[in-house]
Amino acid sequence: MLARTPDRPPHISPADPANRFEAADVAAGLRLARGKDHPVVRRLGSASEIGSWKSLLALSAGTLALGLAARDRRLAAAGRHMLEAGILASLVKTSLKRTVHRTRPNVVLDEGYYARGWPGTNVGPWQSFPSGHSALSAAVACAAVRAYPEVAGPAYAVAAGIVAAQVLRGAHFPADVLAGAAIGVAAEYAVDRVTHERRRPPR
Repeated sequence: MLARTPDRPPHISPADPANRFEAADVAAGLRLARGKDHPVVRRLGSASEIGSWKSLLALSAGTLALGLAARDRRLAAAGRHMLEAGILASLVKTSLKRTVHRTRPNVVLDEGYYARGWPGTNVGPWQSFPSGHSALSAAVACAAVRAYPEVAGPAYAVAAGIVAAQVLRGAHFPADVLAGAAIGVAAEYAVDRVTHERRRPPR
C-alpha cells in the first residue's frame, strides 16, 4: 500500500523542477500515474509487492536454505548470491533515501504538492528517490540469472513488471525506477566480482 501524507517534516518545502530533465520526468510520472486508482492498477500494485525488500530477501534466504538442505551447491550458491546482492542494493537505496527527499507522484496528484532536496526523511511520501522495489528486483533477478541463465526471460520479465508497476501506481517517477534498477544491477555486479571465486562450480 502506498504511503499517504502525514504531517510534513519541517525541512520540506515546495519546489519547482530544477531543469528540463526533472520537469519532463515529473510530467511523465504524473501522466503515467493518472490511472493509479483504477482497480486493475491497484491489483497490479498489490502484485508488485513481491518486489518489496521483505519478499525478495525472504525468497533469497529460502533459496539458500533449500539449496543447503538439498545439498545442491549450485542452488545454495544462487541463493547466497541473491541474498548478498539484495542486501547491498537495499543498503545503497536506503542511504540515498536518507540523503535526499522527493515527493511521490501519488502525493503530487492527490495534493498538488511537489518537493525535492536535502536532507532525506524517513517519512514514506517523500521517499520517492530511488525506487527500492526496482533496486531489489533488479539485483535479485540478475543474481538468479547469473546462476541459472535459462531463467533469464521469466526473471527479467517479472523484474520489469515490478519496475513498471511502481510508475503506474504513482509510487515513483520514471527516473526513480531507472535509478533503482541501475543500483540493483550495479550491486549484483559488485557482489559477483567480490565473490566470483567462492561461487565457481566444482570441477
